[in-house]
Amino acid sequence: MALADFIPHEGQRRIADAITAAERHTTGEICVHVTPRCRGDVMKRAKRTFNRLHLYTTKRRNAVLIFIAYEARKLAILGDTAINDVVPEGFWDGEVEELTKYLKAGRPVDGLCDIIARIGERLSEYFPGERDDENELSNEVTFDDDGDDDDILIDDHNDDYGNME
Repeated sequence: MALADFIPHEGQRRIADAITAAERHTTGEICVHVTPRCRGDVMKRAKRTFNRLHLYTTKRRNAVLIFIAYEARKLAILGDTAINDVVPEGFWDGEVEELTKYLKAGRPVDGLCDIIARIGERLSEYFPGERDDENELSNEVTFDDDGDDDDILIDDHNDDYGNME
């Protein structure tokens, strides 16, 4: 399945617009990355993707990655070091739970737009917007359809989005 099958082009535009709107109230950067497969631990794969996309390069180290492996039915949300230094453990649990409901219902675009808005609100508490803040990362959905060859860990999680971190 191609990205456009999971998130149609119009949906990708809606998600980019939701990121733009959410980032107006925070210096945080929100990114969405979609891939079909993830055979191993979803958090490990999301961390590798976070690094591969250079999301750690923001000047405030306050980027967030929403990572979805749609065929594997896995999801992770993770933040960079500045976020992790100030938020409590389990900070993203509510967003993961809510997005899971949308994904199970076959509504990824609505779910992502809702969660992006929620993440923007939560980030604004810790990283309020500034007049001269620049958009450091693309707001477009990123995608890879690689064979997940580097992810050879044994999958010890449940399917159907039950393993979301």
